[in-house]
Amino acid sequence: MTAHTATATAARRRTRTGGPDDGPRLLEHLAGWTLVVVVAMLITQLGLV
Repeated sequence: MTAHTATATAARRRTRTGGPDDGPRLLEHLAGWTLVVVVAMLITQLGLV
């Protein structure tokens, strides 16, 4: 295997982040944005902004 082939093969692999392999992406994004909004509301209510 040449260096170019090894680099091309490595570039095709997805980076592992420790999350689920085949979970629904939409649900994951909605949960993340919901968490962002809840934290923003908490910070605002506590007067930290």
